[in-house]
Amino acid sequence: MSAVLSAVQASSVDSEAVERELRVQLAAAYRLVEHFGWSELIYGHLTVRVPGEVPTFLINPYGFNYEEITASSLVRIDVDGNVVGGSNHPVNRAGFVIHSAVHMANSVNKCVMHTHTRAGMAVAALEDGLLQVHMYSTGFHGRIAYHEYEGPSLDLDERERLLADLGDSKAMVLRNHGILTVGRTIPEAFIWLYRLERACQVQLDAMAAGRLHVIDPKVVAHSAKQTTRFLESEAAAGELEFQALMRKLDRIDPSYRH
Repeated sequence: MSAVLSAVQASSVDSEAVERELRVQLAAAYRLVEHFGWSELIYGHLTVRVPGEVPTFLINPYGFNYEEITASSLVRIDVDGNVVGGSNHPVNRAGFVIHSAVHMANSVNKCVMHTHTRAGMAVAALEDGLLQVHMYSTGFHGRIAYHEYEGPSLDLDERERLLADLGDSKAMVLRNHGILTVGRTIPEAFIWLYRLERACQVQLDAMAAGRLHVIDPKVVAHSAKQTTRFLESEAAAGELEFQALMRKLDRIDPSYRH
């Protein structure tokens, strides 16, 4: 066997192993969204780009409950919405439009998470959006974007505007719609989603309970630096939390790995 052929085969094996790991992590993320009560029927999407010159990404099969999703059931598609591989499952066009906007840009962000939670949609409906009323809120100081509602995200030309609004932010409020986070890895996107969802929940609980105590801007800036320092590391953002959550899933129901 030639050295060139061996290298090609080794590369193929490596790429298959990488995709397999991404599939397991993404399936775990779907199960965790269900576990935390963030799913809404069969809607919303979590996606991750598969390494390669041609941009492709994994997305949930349309019609599946999040608790049914497994590593092997995830569908690999290109940025035009075409299925890559042997999957017979359909995908939701709205999910394809929103997520392909990020994946086709081939930025450092390889994972996109978008949910329609009650708290996220409620904050998305507020004129002032996310307010600085909680420790988790401060983590989004100067680093959360907003995108105006244009309908159910079916038009391809919305992708440019969505990407422009996202900019360098890790989180975005889709006004009158829901919330979205991105990350270099699945754990990073997930920890941003967890923190944004919690910030939205706390804000709404506080608004319902009484008059809001908004944090002083100087304290907000100081807190933002302190509480997000670990999220700015090169590769470890969210890894400890996500691995702990995967162990929880393994105790509850490890079928997501199949």
